[in-house]
Amino acid sequence: MRQNDYGPIPGSTIFRGISGQKTIIMAANTRIATVAKGIFKAAKDTDSAVFMELARSECDLKGGYTGLTPKDFSAKMREAAKAVQFDTWALHADHITIKTGDSSEIDGTKQLIDAQISAGYTSFAIDASHLFNFEGKNVREELDKNIRVTSDLALYIKNRMKGKDFGLEVEVGEIGRKDNQGMILTKPAEAVEFITALNTNGVYPQVLAIANGSTHGHVYDEKGNVVEQLSIDIPQTKSVAKALRENNLHVGIAQHGITGTPRDLINQHFPKGDIIKGNVGTFWQDVVFNTMKVYEPALYKNIQEWTLEKYRPANPGKKDSQIFDGNCKFAIKEFFKEIYSVEEDTEQAIQAMAYAESLVFFKAFSSYGSATRIRKILD
Repeated sequence: MRQNDYGPIPGSTIFRGISGQKTIIMAANTRIATVAKGIFKAAKDTDSAVFMELARSECDLKGGYTGLTPKDFSAKMREAAKAVQFDTWALHADHITIKTGDSSEIDGTKQLIDAQISAGYTSFAIDASHLFNFEGKNVREELDKNIRVTSDLALYIKNRMKGKDFGLEVEVGEIGRKDNQGMILTKPAEAVEFITALNTNGVYPQVLAIANGSTHGHVYDEKGNVVEQLSIDIPQTKSVAKALRENNLHVGIAQHGITGTPRDLINQHFPKGDIIKGNVGTFWQDVVFNTMKVYEPALYKNIQEWTLEKYRPANPGKKDSQIFDGNCKFAIKEFFKEIYSVEEDTEQAIQAMAYAESLVFFKAFSSYGSATRIRKILD
């Protein structure tokens, strides 16, 4: 029986525990950590495993745009899990993004990984999808730099983890990338080539992020109004998963960009078991800011005015609502002290909202009962 301090467990253990199940594990991107207790309480009450994550842009050695370093983020998530007494969760480094692949960027990335490991992270997502070679003559040439950088960093993590299990996510298609024909989608052959090459290099991810029509954050109409995200290509996603299975490649799919996707659509139409990890990010930021509109109107007004003043010049022709919506995340660091010292009733309302919304996500993802299945592996 493991000693239970309610700390994170390896992401790989969570994926192993749901293998063969039609289940998606929610990965909550908690830019404002106040939502964490509500999410963990819902996870406990529904017996649902969960990932808690922040991306490199949000949480790096300088605090990213959330003001949280890996050490800070780890401490806040552990504190929330312990307060709720929930034990089946992973601490995930989302989007460890590589944009150029030059030696200085790789060195800086390894320093970040060192800090994440020191902070007790148990899962990592290497995103070198930006290194796609459009001049490549075949799939292998197009993916070669992504393969090399992903392999290098994955093996670095393995070495630094010193035999400890950990979750590993990799990315073959840049999420939300478009060309003049619309969204660029990952082809089954690209996914197979990518994972096969990584396996040959001794790298065995459990989960693969693909480009399947989703985008991070909100989707807007031509008037700048937020609309439902209905662009995720389910048939293409199933085709990629089928190709991976047929080639005996043991990797599930990570669905990024779920904010805005109707949860009844997720529940009824997402290929659960093909998709095994579902990232929910901007949604939780919305929970906080929408609650603050009522509970902390003066602080909300200050955040709104700061955001519009700073980002309006760079967004000519856009409505203020869209400018705020797309850039308010950058105010989190600016108003860090105020956001984390709101009144107690504000904090309780935020956690209650996060709790209720998490129940719906866990139901839509069919993750009720997943924590018990995972605990059987640990005990």
